[in-house]
Amino acid sequence: MMYCRGVRGATTVERDTAEDILEATREMLQELIARNEIEADNVASAIFTTTPDLQAEFPAVAARQLGWRDVALLCGHEMTRPGALGRCIRVLIHLNTTRTAQQIQHIYLREATALRPDRATMTVAADTLASEADANGAAEATPAATGGSRP
Repeated sequence: MMYCRGVRGATTVERDTAEDILEATREMLQELIARNEIEADNVASAIFTTTPDLQAEFPAVAARQLGWRDVALLCGHEMTRPGALGRCIRVLIHLNTTRTAQQIQHIYLREATALRPDRATMTVAADTLASEADANGAAEATPAATGGSRP
């Protein structure tokens, strides 16, 4: 049975340039795609937000560059809050999938790991498992395959 699941991601950039925004957004999306086996046909929509200090480019352009031509995409700004993380790009993907909510892997990269330290730790653990699998020649080592927790 297919369910619509929310898949979250966040990353940051050093500078407010189109190049930095697109590169960081592509990196985040590629990681989300790989970790959750996302196919564009299964994405109902994606909402991108940036902090108000980012204005050089729409992050959704990066999704179009990755082939999401028929996916409904929307960009907006996060609310302003004193002390909030700056130069941050976030995404909420509405994904049609057979995965359970616990099987969805949310990704927090760069300085955005501070937003969800619990998720960032699990992302690092998943990276370590994947590196160990490559070193050992294993077909795949994921938190699910090794009995570890999933983000």
